[in-house]
Amino acid sequence: MKITTILTGAALALGLAGAAAAQDKLKVGFVYVGPVGDGGWTYEHDQGRLAVEEALGDKVETIYQESVPEGADSERVMTQMALSGAKLIFTTSFGYMDPTINVAAKFPDVKFEHATGYKRADNVSTYSARFYEGRAVQGHIAGKMTKTNKIGYIASFPIPEVIRGINSAYIHAKKVNPDVEFSIVWAYTWFDPAKEADAAKALIEQGADVILQHTDSTAPQAAAEQAGGVVTFGQASDMAEYAPFPRVSSIIDNWAPYYVARTQAVLDGTWESVDTWDGIPTGMVEIGEITDAVPADVKAEALAMIEAMRTGDYHPFTGPLKKQDGSDWLADGEVADDGTLAGMSFYVEGLTGDIPN
Repeated sequence: MKITTILTGAALALGLAGAAAAQDKLKVGFVYVGPVGDGGWTYEHDQGRLAVEEALGDKVETIYQESVPEGADSERVMTQMALSGAKLIFTTSFGYMDPTINVAAKFPDVKFEHATGYKRADNVSTYSARFYEGRAVQGHIAGKMTKTNKIGYIASFPIPEVIRGINSAYIHAKKVNPDVEFSIVWAYTWFDPAKEADAAKALIEQGADVILQHTDSTAPQAAAEQAGGVVTFGQASDMAEYAPFPRVSSIIDNWAPYYVARTQAVLDGTWESVDTWDGIPTGMVEIGEITDAVPADVKAEALAMIEAMRTGDYHPFTGPLKKQDGSDWLADGEVADDGTLAGMSFYVEGLTGDIPN
């Protein structure tokens, strides 16, 4: 009996120690708009989650929910995460903005991080990447490589982030090819392979031989590969399975350092509500390998542009630039301010069509 009592006491002690260890772990939640296997946006956010686990080990426990629609469903998922003990929650799509603010108000002891939005609170930070820097590189390559002078752009939603990207790509394509024309298809989705493929096929049928995208699946890459002779670029992730052609380069969103640092800040008790908007200089935006399908001189020009942005010597929105209606926007040498870029709701001169409401 004595032996049994000792074993029971040891088991109880181990159980209590295990419970205490579990309580000591910081639970970190991630809310994803697409599946982790999308090969693009959500994939890279999940790589950031895995980096948190690798960097911080048994100090953290991570949880995630994928394919969460923007709106009421996301609010429910965030609430469940908070109720389950998550003390830090990353909400990784623009449409999660109001739900994040709403849930944060109900859980003031939980820290929230919202990607690509602009509403903050004492326990809500915002973060985004300067994707438009990568769009500038893509525009340059696209303008040089198109043979039909028709470039197709698959856009998700008419929000400033997407409009900035269209403008940046167009400005830099037009600089190197005055004859270039952009055709924009609004898909009204972040991730829908069927819709994205249909958009790509429609653009190709209209004569586009370069396709850019601000949607998250690899479906446009597959459509371009099937069509043959159509240049594409990876979105949010490398999409290297389609390299060296049609995918000739990519924008890669590197969230890992940010996720690790912000999680560590919660652990340290130093977390504060901040707004972060980083790009190529900090490595939050990376440019995937420019393949040999790109002519050597064009590749060299693109690499020089990347380096100039890295050092701060070049800004993609540098005047002279006019708005679509012909009104002046930026004087010669003038650089756009972050406030204007953050709320961008207009096309630059030369783009055709209206921005949907």
